[in-house]
Amino acid sequence: MNSIKKVVISAAGQGTRMLDLSKDKSKHLIEVKDRPFLAYLLDNILSAGYLEIIMVVGFREDMISEFLKTYSFKNQTPNIKIVNQFDILGPKEKEYGTACPIKCVKDIVGKENFISLVGDNFYTKDQLVALNINDEYCYVAGVESSSPEKFGVLVEKGEYLEKIVEKPKEFIGNLINTSLYKFTPVIFDKIFNLQKSPRGEYEITDAISLLAKENKVKVKRFTDYWMDFGRPEDVSKFEEFLKNESNKGKTSA
Repeated sequence: MNSIKKVVISAAGQGTRMLDLSKDKSKHLIEVKDRPFLAYLLDNILSAGYLEIIMVVGFREDMISEFLKTYSFKNQTPNIKIVNQFDILGPKEKEYGTACPIKCVKDIVGKENFISLVGDNFYTKDQLVALNINDEYCYVAGVESSSPEKFGVLVEKGEYLEKIVEKPKEFIGNLINTSLYKFTPVIFDKIFNLQKSPRGEYEITDAISLLAKENKVKVKRFTDYWMDFGRPEDVSKFEEFLKNESNKGKTSA
């Protein structure tokens, strides 16, 4: 069976939770140890063997384009296509939400399976490799959290996803959604028929929950490092992770 080649990176937002750090650039380009956060994610995507990348941008597209010109691809020759969400769907006041970047890539993806992730989360190479499952199911990657009430919680039914409950007020489990997905083209059937969520956005999790009702979504559990890079304090947290990873390398050398 052929492996999945395409990765869609959702990177259209500004990241207002980062406060002044994202005042004049998107959160994906905030520097950690002299490199934009997005560089570390891109390192792992390429190391995992994905060489067809679709970057869905919006806020400060110019800066992300400039970053890609200076990023070192280390003898790899990926095909990176930039798509501007706001050019396709209009300004965020008109249409916004986590489903929107996927809407924008329908014609590019075509009938292929693909990986979808967000550009402000960190995923390991091993996670990205493990999700390269080129079968007829969609997959959602989850990790266990000590604070599941802050995230979308994955409710399992055997190996399948039953539903995703956003920020549950009562404890229903601690396996949270990492916004790392493997999709088949069936996702587009649901996305283009979504209604706005209570917060007025088009949510990818609503589309996934619809597919889950048809037993078309499986859950992939991960136990290694994952991070939602969303707040100013996350810069130092990620620096600490990089420092530990560097020390591991020295120990094993």
